[in-house]
Amino acid sequence: MARYAIGVNVKFSLSSTAALIADPSRAAMLTHMLDGRAFAAGELARAANTSPQSASMHLSQLLAGGLVQVAREGRHRYYRIASSDVAHAVEALGIIAIPHRVQPVAPREAIRYARTCYDHLAGELAVKLTEAFESRGLLVSWAERDYRITPAGEEFLSSQWQVDVDALRHSRRNFARRCLDWTERRDHLAGVLGAAICRKFFELRWITRDARSRAVHVTGPGRQNLARLLDSHAA
Repeated sequence: MARYAIGVNVKFSLSSTAALIADPSRAAMLTHMLDGRAFAAGELARAANTSPQSASMHLSQLLAGGLVQVAREGRHRYYRIASSDVAHAVEALGIIAIPHRVQPVAPREAIRYARTCYDHLAGELAVKLTEAFESRGLLVSWAERDYRITPAGEEFLSSQWQVDVDALRHSRRNFARRCLDWTERRDHLAGVLGAAICRKFFELRWITRDARSRAVHVTGPGRQNLARLLDSHAA
């Protein structure tokens, strides 16, 4: 099994980290890795529309800055985004990078409707799900940027989707984080709870990955099973 190692432990200032993300090629690579999967350098070079030599240089800089991790499989290296915090930072930049009066993605594009943000769902579907959870009293806003799951929410997730909420509470990661969606400009559910729900949807085949982007597609069974929750919220 591949073991991912974070790059050299170099103390980067805010300006240095911002400069790493600011380069168009490195920004394209980071965006391509936002779904949490690992990619070969050649794949990232194509995503950034740059040469393999240039991609190698950019990846070395991202690795040294702690923004990506690398796994070695024989002679091959595979890169992935270093953590959910890095993914949140890149997604958050989308909020301020595009003026509010400009629609960042065409309404019918799949990536706006549903995509992965590191290991949880994002986009219109994720926002609607989160709002449905809140309207049904399954989830409530808590503190500055968190959610708290209610007893009714814990029962729903356990009985309907077989998500073991109690086990998730023992994770060292943030439990239920409010993540501002860069296309919808409203919060969706992140943290270990958001990741568990996303993982369950993949296991149930309610959603499938797009082969060429981090968009996800809702299957027929997915639409059918989510309809009651989403329709009751819309009503």
